[in-house]
Amino acid sequence: MLAALRQQKFYANTAIVVVADHGESLGAHGEETHGVFLYDETIHVPLLVKLPEGQPAAKRVAARVRLVDVAPTLLEIAGVPVPSQMQGQSLLRVAKAGGGGDQPAFSRSDLPQRGFGWSVLESWRASKYLYIRAPKPELYDLTADPGATRNLAQSSKATLDTMAAQLESFDRRFSGEAGKPSGPELSSTEMQKLASLGYVGLQKSASAGAAATGTDPKDKIATANRVIEAALMSTQGKADRAVSALQPVVSSEPGSYLAQYTLGSALAQKGQHAEAVKCLHKAVELQPDSAWAHYWIGSSLLKTGDFKTAAVHLEIAAGRLPAFGDAHLKLAEAYEKQGRAADAKKERGKAPETVR
Repeated sequence: MLAALRQQKFYANTAIVVVADHGESLGAHGEETHGVFLYDETIHVPLLVKLPEGQPAAKRVAARVRLVDVAPTLLEIAGVPVPSQMQGQSLLRVAKAGGGGDQPAFSRSDLPQRGFGWSVLESWRASKYLYIRAPKPELYDLTADPGATRNLAQSSKATLDTMAAQLESFDRRFSGEAGKPSGPELSSTEMQKLASLGYVGLQKSASAGAAATGTDPKDKIATANRVIEAALMSTQGKADRAVSALQPVVSSEPGSYLAQYTLGSALAQKGQHAEAVKCLHKAVELQPDSAWAHYWIGSSLLKTGDFKTAAVHLEIAAGRLPAFGDAHLKLAEAYEKQGRAADAKKERGKAPETVR
């Protein structure tokens, strides 16, 4: 990309940001990959900004900044007014101020709740401290303890209360944002379709719920590791191993969407479609806005001959994954099996040319 920018004479006047969305725990705090915990191994990421010509010379800024600062930075570089409601601040101003003070940083992990039915985790970084709001709260002095191995929540109550109050104030300020579901809400039409199939008690949105309630992910990280590893096996074509790993998990954790979904999709890969439907039905109950759960259950129902039910799930999947050609093709197949030739032709036309 950089070579192309230079070749086209765009490089000198182009702003380039290199950043990561997360790191990897690699076993720290018991987490093998990422997505559950909010320690530095996964939250502290690289950030490099190359400015257009005429901007200040290169420098390293030691101050803590946030990913939420990237958008206003790019807008200022481009000369576009930063909307007043936008969170974050321009990093140009931080750099011009010589670094200034560290900015308090908020992080949130919804995977424990959405994937497993456990508590949401939220963290607040301010001064030298890291506070994690969880059923078992955590407080670390990262200057003295950069690995976050000594929890001060019991011994430093005043600091804990101060950090908790700051996080609570942030939550109130942006109420209605942090707790929103990460995926689009179910539409009324989608809700009606699911109700017609016998799904009852579904929430219109699979909200992540409140933080610090329910099971603490620290107590279940081994289970999370097992499910995430099985999901990787499934994507690598090792469905047999994924099924073996997940069957005991769904027995002990029936409320885990990720375990039910991954087991169902692995069973489908093995051609065990009737068994797959059972797991995927539960996955849809647990997370009705999951387009992939609808896709896999629809695909399996096609194989079992329940074309009408398959069509309903595949309609939801195709609507939520408009660029995924296989969803349109499988929905077209479901329509054809019901004698709906015109609908099938229309749906097949929505699939990209490369997959028709």
